[in-house]
Amino acid sequence: MSSQCPDTDSVDATPSPANWTSISKHVLNSYLEANNALLAAMGFSSTGEESLSQSEPARAGTATTESVPEVAFGDETWVVERSTDEYESLGVGDYVRFSKPIADTDVTAFAQVSGDTNRLHLESDFAEDTQFGGRIAHGTLVAGTISAALARLPGVTVYLSQDLEFTGPVRIGETVTAECEIVEDLGGDRYRLHTRVFGEDDEPVIDGEAVVIINDSPET
Repeated sequence: MSSQCPDTDSVDATPSPANWTSISKHVLNSYLEANNALLAAMGFSSTGEESLSQSEPARAGTATTESVPEVAFGDETWVVERSTDEYESLGVGDYVRFSKPIADTDVTAFAQVSGDTNRLHLESDFAEDTQFGGRIAHGTLVAGTISAALARLPGVTVYLSQDLEFTGPVRIGETVTAECEIVEDLGGDRYRLHTRVFGEDDEPVIDGEAVVIINDSPET
């Protein structure tokens, strides 16, 4: 699934060997990250446990420079900002923002995992002849940053529904920022949120609405 819906000549093209090499590296990194998360759950430390980021977020505010307890691991290129760190104070107006670059390895790995091998995302020569003038990221890959942002709200967040409108493409290598703001308390730990993703030009590329359950974190 792409941010837009262009016509394509073929959907069964195979990515180049270089892309498959990138996929292998990404899968290896995923195994290492999973191993680090397991060690963390067992109470051990690992060199993979880094703070989410010390850099400035893509949008206004202060970045979180410590690990979010509900999330198993982070990456040095990821930036998190949230309005509150306390589950008890969570309510209408609170928000979380999550920024990350959409790397080529993300796109090729997503194509492999999802099966969406649309040539628009994988083949530069093909994509240059489309209305985008080059490769773009999968729309659902970019939308995944909304889920990543929700996971960083205080407490444990569970999706109930998500509506999305894709309003613009995301280029390979572009950093995006997902922003989720609570707009209604539905009762029973359920909340309605306005969910958006912004590109590097600060223009929205995805707009939508989510309904989630947010429970307090279990004691550790």
